[in-house]
Amino acid sequence: MLIKLARLSLFNRRGTVLMTLLSLVISITLLLGIDHLRHEAKNSFTSTVSGTDLIVGARSGQLNLLLYSIFRIGNATANLSWESYQRIQNHPQIAWTIPISLGDSHRGYRVVGTNQDYFTYYRYAGQNSLQLQQGEVFSDVYDTVLGAEVATRLGYQLGDEIVLAHGIGQVSFSEHKDKPFTVVGILAPTGTPVDQSVHVTLQGIEAIHIDWQQGAPMPGRRVSAEQAVEMDLTPKAITAFLVGLNSRAATFMVQRQINEFRGEPLSAILPGVALAELWQMLSMVERLLLVITLLVLLAGLVGMTTTLLASMKERQREIAILRAVGAHPRSLFLLVQLEVLLITLASLLLAFALLFVALWFGQDLLASRYGLFIGLNPIRSSSLQLVGVVIGLSLILGCIPSWLAYRRALTDGLSVRL
Repeated sequence: MLIKLARLSLFNRRGTVLMTLLSLVISITLLLGIDHLRHEAKNSFTSTVSGTDLIVGARSGQLNLLLYSIFRIGNATANLSWESYQRIQNHPQIAWTIPISLGDSHRGYRVVGTNQDYFTYYRYAGQNSLQLQQGEVFSDVYDTVLGAEVATRLGYQLGDEIVLAHGIGQVSFSEHKDKPFTVVGILAPTGTPVDQSVHVTLQGIEAIHIDWQQGAPMPGRRVSAEQAVEMDLTPKAITAFLVGLNSRAATFMVQRQINEFRGEPLSAILPGVALAELWQMLSMVERLLLVITLLVLLAGLVGMTTTLLASMKERQREIAILRAVGAHPRSLFLLVQLEVLLITLASLLLAFALLFVALWFGQDLLASRYGLFIGLNPIRSSSLQLVGVVIGLSLILGCIPSWLAYRRALTDGLSVRL
């Protein structure tokens, strides 16, 4: 009976209720969205690389090295020589290495120069290996293997030719049009930056730059694609390389030896430690966003309470009549609380629906621009805890108009005011 009365009462005041509902939906969507993005971003980052013991690059901060070598964010401060890479590769404690050469792009997607060890040893999300959805791994100088998103978004199929561009901008006027690459493979989706990468051979990277100098074609010198293949395409430098060790116990020893390498200044970092430092730096931002969102939510709930308080004056006679026909004071208290609960539950349902729609349309944008692969299901233990907080706060604040209805409805409602 009370639920029906509460529903009809809200419908009778649907104009103000809809405005209150809109305010709460926006606040709750923001709260749940930030919580979901926080967890998904962390999962996306931590699942990107697995089974790699060390990442080695030119001397720089470990966060910078982690971001550009694994997440394709930012740029390297310098390259490391091929000779240094080969010397370290032959270390007795090193089981495998994956060289990485960055600096070029294709229609906004990063180009990764590497070798076949990349497809053999690279792991993500708990030791999952890279799988080909179509085709095969590159074997020729001008072969390329595309990430799943690159192939899907740009509509490429096996056998298509693509042209790489110098630099990493969305639009580039410095393209290697004379040396196109042929798509020979397309990787299965991984939910990591691998999906956004164009993979080519290290020799291919050398071939397209063989007649370039200082980031521009050399005047008066043109080397065709066929001529370049006949030349020495041994890399002169690479951007970074990943390292797998024979024994985890040797990790710190090998790291120290690489950091003290006398051939050139290098940095060897542990991916897990670098990720922990990254999240430690971002923890303050996370807490600040959560506090701001909670304040926005509190403002929305206070607005709902204010609306209910304002409606009490209009409903004094209605509530007084309910008292006169025998409604217990506790029933009036529960009636207003039920209205608060119905508004809150409707706001939560609409907020989850709105968040799902926003994630559906924003998933590709976050993946293409920021390398974040966000799941569409926002329901998790933390979000359910937030739902409990929202309901609890709404019922606590709803006690104010409920108490006023309990205390003042009869005396104020039966007196006719002129």
